[in-house]
Amino acid sequence: MAFSLQLQQIFLSHTRFCSQPKSITNPLISLKLPSIHPLAFAQNAAVSNIDTSVAAIDASAEEGLLPPQLKRELMPKHVAVIMDGNRRWAKMRGLPVALGYETGIRAVRNLIELCGNWGIRVLTLFAFSSDNWLRPKVEVDILMSLFERALNDELENFARAGIRISIIGDSSKLPKSLQDLIDKAVMTTKANSRLHLLVAVNYSGQYDVVQACQTIAQKVKDGNIQPEDINSFLVEQELQTKCTEFPSPDLLIRTSGELRLSNFLLWQLAYTELFFSHSQWPDFGEAEYLEVLSSFQQRQRRYGG
Repeated sequence: MAFSLQLQQIFLSHTRFCSQPKSITNPLISLKLPSIHPLAFAQNAAVSNIDTSVAAIDASAEEGLLPPQLKRELMPKHVAVIMDGNRRWAKMRGLPVALGYETGIRAVRNLIELCGNWGIRVLTLFAFSSDNWLRPKVEVDILMSLFERALNDELENFARAGIRISIIGDSSKLPKSLQDLIDKAVMTTKANSRLHLLVAVNYSGQYDVVQACQTIAQKVKDGNIQPEDINSFLVEQELQTKCTEFPSPDLLIRTSGELRLSNFLLWQLAYTELFFSHSQWPDFGEAEYLEVLSSFQQRQRRYGG
C-alpha cells in the first residue's frame, strides 16, 4: 500500500495526534469470488493478476507523488517549522483560542502527510517554547491537554505509518501523565524510519547549547577529553537533535509573518534557508508548502563559500 493511502486513513479522521506496520486491507484489491465453478476459478486468477497490477501501480504512485514543479534531488532532508499564529487565527474570527490550536493540529496532520509523501526525512515542529510558560495558565493547560490527547490518539497510527517520534526539550516540567505517554511514544516508534518527527516541547535553543557545553565541560573535568579537543562536531554531538540522522535543518519555515527565530534550534540553523510565511498556522496547507519548497529549490546554498 502506498504511504499516501495509509496516511489518508490516518489523517482524514477526527482531530488526533506521535514496531512494525500493521497490514491494511485495500478494498480495491481484496475482491474474491466464492465459487468452485471453473469459470469462477478463472475469474479469481484474473483478480489475482489485477492485484499484482494494482500493487505495481501503488508502488509507482508512491515514487511519483512529488508535484511536477518540485525536483526530488533538490528536496530538503530536514524541515523545521515554527507554527505561529494559532491564537491570532482564532481571535481574527471571534473564536476561542482553544479552537485555534485545535485547527492548528489539522495543519500539523496535513504537513506530516505531505512530508511523508514527498520524501522529507526529518520534520521538527516547535510545539512549546520554554518561554511559553509565561502565558496564562488556562492556555498552558489547554496546550498540555491537547498535546497529550492528540499524541495518545495518534500513537498507533503513527507507528503503523512508519513514523518515528522523538521529543526534544526539557520534558521534566511536563505533567507526569504526558511524560509517561512521551516515553511510550518514543519506545513504540523507535524502529520506524519512513519519517522522523521531532517535537520540541519546553525547548530553548540557548539552553540546548548551554547543556551541551556543560556536558563537554564535565568530560574535560573528568579527563576524558582535553580543551583543545573541543570543536563544532563535538558540540553538535551533545545537542538534543543528535537523535536524528540529519540534525541541522535545510529549511526553516515560520508562519504568521513574524521575522524572528524565537530561541529555536539556534546552533542547528547556522546555514539553514529561512522562509517567513504570512499565513497563520491553521491556514498553512499544501499550496503554501509548495510555495516554500519551490522557493527553497531556487536558492543557491553556498555555506559561506
